[in-house]
Amino acid sequence: MRLSPRSVFGLLALASIGFVAAGLALGEWARLQPCYLCVFQRLLYLLLAFFALCGVLIPRWRRLWCSLVSLTAIGGVITAIEQSWMQYAPEQVIECGYSDPTLLERIVDWFGMQWPAMFMVTGFCTTKDWIFLGLSLANWSVVFFLGLLGVAVWLGFKRKTL
Repeated sequence: MRLSPRSVFGLLALASIGFVAAGLALGEWARLQPCYLCVFQRLLYLLLAFFALCGVLIPRWRRLWCSLVSLTAIGGVITAIEQSWMQYAPEQVIECGYSDPTLLERIVDWFGMQWPAMFMVTGFCTTKDWIFLGLSLANWSVVFFLGLLGVAVWLGFKRKTL
């Protein structure tokens, strides 16, 4: 089966939106409280989906969209690794929200005021409330962002017909 770059970009966008939807559904079902880093990762998934949709609509700039998707995914990997580290060693962490707000916290707070159901922070970054196959939600986010990064890098270096 051959996939066009548009199809792959569409799959990247669907996967990113699906991860956000799954996270929201899981949060409601398991009564999870999102922290600043969780919400920031949601924003990164949505930004990644936006760039992927741009790749669907303007495929001739494929390398630009792949680069932007890759940079966003790298940001997601870094954020999810930071949260995973905070969960691994909570006693070594100054919790988010207890000092002067960082740029990340200000961005998340602004989105939380605009759309509270989606972006309101109510939890702590060090809390591991949900574990599946030995991995926390932050660990799974590292895996998902790495997968999206791998697909974007692969698409950026492939020929037009896949």
